[in-house]
Amino acid sequence: MFVSPMLLQKADEPFESADYITELKLDGIRLLYTKDLLCKIRLYTRHNNEVTNRFPELVAGANDLQPGTILDGELVVTDSEGKPDFERTMARFMSGKDKTPVSFVAFDVLQSAGRSTTHIPLLNRKELLEGIVTNNSGAVSKVQFIEGNGPAYYDAVCQQALEGIVLKRKESLYEVGKRSHSWLKVINYQIADVLVTGFRKSKFGWLLADKAGKPQGIMELGVPEKERAKVYGNKIKEEREDFVYIEPIKCRVKYRNITSGGLLRLPSFVSWL
Repeated sequence: MFVSPMLLQKADEPFESADYITELKLDGIRLLYTKDLLCKIRLYTRHNNEVTNRFPELVAGANDLQPGTILDGELVVTDSEGKPDFERTMARFMSGKDKTPVSFVAFDVLQSAGRSTTHIPLLNRKELLEGIVTNNSGAVSKVQFIEGNGPAYYDAVCQQALEGIVLKRKESLYEVGKRSHSWLKVINYQIADVLVTGFRKSKFGWLLADKAGKPQGIMELGVPEKERAKVYGNKIKEEREDFVYIEPIKCRVKYRNITSGGLLRLPSFVSWL
């Protein structure tokens, strides 16, 4: 019952188009929710790992689902304000003892009554989803969407400090296992000016700190090859088993949010300062 999910491409900015719908990008873990023709529930990650036993509340929430259904969506734990909390979601996902309530939020239907729907245009699949997930307050719910209004929706998301939006072409088919330009994500990145204080000896990673020297995490993303010599050619202050420490270099990074440990989540290189 596993179907390799359709993946998003990145877009730098939102745009206005009557050919697209706009959804909230949920900060969780991608999940395929399946109920076969024998009413057996199975949950899969995007990498085809079955995780059904970790989430009994989601299995119990499938009573209203018709047999032969496959839903695509996001596994989410929310914070005290009702916002998706990725750290808490990961904690629940990784621990068999964590009983934090989790929910599955569907945004697409890949099979209905045992028949594939991947060849049907997106808006038609949304109509099917509306009839499949009728209760939007339980463990299994669905994403709401609007037509167009990408920039306005993105502004509202930024004001609420949410992760971003997804723009989807209304007539798009479900491209199994592909990263498609028919689905575009626009992330609500935050910006910080930090110091590169060293690098990891094994796999690529630059150590980051704030101006007071407090660690800000490790940057592994978005660094062009041409910019790397600036760090590796800089004066070495100290060398240890796993890291080399250099004279600090100022740079600007973008990141998703601040973790509970005070680090930048997924910092990515923007420019030198």
